[in-house]
Amino acid sequence: MLNFASDYTEGCHPELLRRLCESNMEQLGGYGTDHYTASAAEKIRQEVGRPEAAVYFLSGGTQTNQVVIDSMTESYEGVISAATGHIAVHEAGAIEYSGHKVLTLPGREGKLSAAEVRRFIDAFYADGNYEHMVFPGMVYISQPTEYGTLYSRQELTALSEVCREKHVPLFLDGARLGYALESRETDVALRDIAALCDVFYIGGTKVGALSGEAVVFPKGNMPRHFLTLVKQHGALLAKGRLHGVQFDALFTDGLYFRIARNAIERAEELKAVLRELGFRFYLDSPTNQQFVIFPNEKLGRLGEQVLYGYMEAYDAEHTVIRFCTSWATTEEQIAALRRVLESL
Repeated sequence: MLNFASDYTEGCHPELLRRLCESNMEQLGGYGTDHYTASAAEKIRQEVGRPEAAVYFLSGGTQTNQVVIDSMTESYEGVISAATGHIAVHEAGAIEYSGHKVLTLPGREGKLSAAEVRRFIDAFYADGNYEHMVFPGMVYISQPTEYGTLYSRQELTALSEVCREKHVPLFLDGARLGYALESRETDVALRDIAALCDVFYIGGTKVGALSGEAVVFPKGNMPRHFLTLVKQHGALLAKGRLHGVQFDALFTDGLYFRIARNAIERAEELKAVLRELGFRFYLDSPTNQQFVIFPNEKLGRLGEQVLYGYMEAYDAEHTVIRFCTSWATTEEQIAALRRVLESL
């Protein structure tokens, strides 16, 4: 069975596993007080070009989104997101569970526009009853988006300017950030994100790690007692070394970027195969997620040989499905998928 359902179906990159095994019997302090975690944080600070940045490691994307949003917004504030945003669709109400409403806006190919955000915030404060409403307290975006699309530097700059004008933090979900940074079509670098966002995270779970996301507060603006807040959410890992060792390896000699590049190269090969075989794309994704409008009559046969991601019904006869490449996808797997698609 070929597996193109997601980008975290394997365990972790062999180099991370080697480093975990080598350090396994070391007796280290808990909760991220070990020297591997300190080293990883310092390497990330250097990579983002922000010596004042605070870096903290959490175990997964949902935990990270919930903790960051809850710690940076007031009890009466919600978070603005595209209607397709991960926090609005696929996090089981985790943000609402923490007491913050997700304020959804229509997006274009998964992206929010600065103009739409400004209109929403202006309309909120123009309403004479706004004191009785949920305040817009943060803007949430993903890079890449849930549909594999990318914010350009111009789009990200415009959003950042609106957020600063309206005094709300801009939070970038980077669960798949490595694949965005290595896309052939991006003009956004890690240092741009650090300059334009108030908080973001560098995804490890989907980019070669067993688990882990590196939260970066680039302006030294980490909320007070952040560790305590993380613990209140049940998200504080006692064996913080698990993430420290992995991220220290990922940010040694550019490993994070090299393995992310593999997913992009394989995705480009996959796009070429799909085009050649005449499949229609739902949209043009420049990252590792490829969305295809697939005939329903062939889905059953496809599912017998390939695991894929379901996205949404397209019409009565077609479904939008996702093929996802990763740091571990091989050329042989792309060739095998081609043979399956040819046989349908």
